[in-house]
Amino acid sequence: MRWERQRASDNVEDRRGRRLGGGRGAGLGIGGVLVVLLIAFVTGKDPSQLLQLLQPSQPAAQQEGPAAGGPPANDRQGEFARRILGSTEDVWSAIFTQSGQSYQKPTLVLFGGEVESACGYTTSAVGPFYCPADRKLYLDFSFFEELDRKFGAPGEFAQAYVIAHEVGHHVQNLLGIADQVSAAQQRADQRQANALSVAMELQADCLAGVWAVHANQTNKWLEPGDVESALAAAAAIGDDRMQKMSRGHVQPESWTHGSSEQRVTWLGRGMETGQVSSCKTL
Repeated sequence: MRWERQRASDNVEDRRGRRLGGGRGAGLGIGGVLVVLLIAFVTGKDPSQLLQLLQPSQPAAQQEGPAAGGPPANDRQGEFARRILGSTEDVWSAIFTQSGQSYQKPTLVLFGGEVESACGYTTSAVGPFYCPADRKLYLDFSFFEELDRKFGAPGEFAQAYVIAHEVGHHVQNLLGIADQVSAAQQRADQRQANALSVAMELQADCLAGVWAVHANQTNKWLEPGDVESALAAAAAIGDDRMQKMSRGHVQPESWTHGSSEQRVTWLGRGMETGQVSSCKTL
């Protein structure tokens, strides 16, 4: 995949190497300050010294020198993510413009291990995700290593598909589809709610396929084997395969993303047609 020829996006927030959680005295508040002042009055201590002792310790991301787990000097993965995001921005901006709409670009947050979003605290165990509340995509590159070693789906286009899938959720959010589905899920039982989640994920797969075909028309960046690697990634993270690996059996009624066959089918449909109108899973 010749991704180096694509424009890099500026909408990337790199939090790799940043630790979460406050230090000493975090969240002291007005009440805490008053208590400190009272202690200083009784003991004769300097209140400024007591307050300084209770200030949060300096976050790792702000300490001098390279942060542990931060981006490497030659950050090929970070550059890859920026250029794939840049491609999604160009493609979806053009598609939205054609329909008389304006595409609002999301932010991609790169993190390692754990992250805070407007959707709450999350660890890398959940994999890449999109938070509609802050319109940001969250990605820990360790997922790409897992995609290769654990699920047998290597390749840069497979990784690009993962990013494009999360951007697909952003497109759903902009089009109002996410709100409609969320409202429907609140009225539905568990089985129906799961079915709606599956439909949303399959549509995001299809939208990723739409991006892929338009991006290749512009950049001619796909090489032999690239399409197959993306389809392999879609199959690798199907609910049926993941349940079989983790539980030893499959429970279709609890699926949230769709089977391997479904994910491959809808990604393929988006790539074949290049049309958003072909992604009607709902």
